[in-house]
Amino acid sequence: MHDLLGMTRDTVIFDFGGVITSSPFDAFNRMEAERGLPHDLVRRINAANPHDNAWARFERAEIDGAQFDALFAAEARDLGYDLPGRDVLALLSGDIRPRVVAAIDWLKANDYRVGCITNNVPAGHGAQMSSTEEKAAAIAAILARFDHVVESSKVGIRKPDPAIYTMACDALHVAPAQCVYLDDLGINCKPAASLGMAAIKVTSGEQAMAELEMALGLEARTF
Repeated sequence: MHDLLGMTRDTVIFDFGGVITSSPFDAFNRMEAERGLPHDLVRRINAANPHDNAWARFERAEIDGAQFDALFAAEARDLGYDLPGRDVLALLSGDIRPRVVAAIDWLKANDYRVGCITNNVPAGHGAQMSSTEEKAAAIAAILARFDHVVESSKVGIRKPDPAIYTMACDALHVAPAQCVYLDDLGINCKPAASLGMAAIKVTSGEQAMAELEMALGLEARTF
């Protein structure tokens, strides 16, 4: 597939949580309902002071798990709710979406570059903060498929900072106009699109794969 400048889209960059795995926000919503907390309370806390709140600082590895636990709880208390940060961390790792993993394998087999940009925190097991070592191993096997992975907690930059997208492109030796980018958060898709990537906001695995096929000019159900 060519963009308007005639450059081939030959690179696909994935977010991890909410794209390759189910969204942690689904788990957050279930927890909120079980505890009688407002729907999307976690999202609301994370959206307040988005560049310097506990979540942002943890994703840049500026604080550790114990500090996040306390700081997130304080942010929740400011809104009148009791919610420790450790309870949120326990819900971070979603379920793997097999069709998305199959798509990554198809792309690699057909000479596409594949990369990953993930906002993560130094907690749990492995890069995606898994609750068990077994799940961490399954996710590590997926991450090993990528030509390059950029983790916010390792580079000290997090989405939606445009620098992290540029960092990924530089590591993959591609221009943004060569890339399709998938993320479940619109705020993270905007800088990708501004740089020239074809950005796809993911709402489900099926929708994501259908739009990716379209963006690459492939037939439906290619993967």
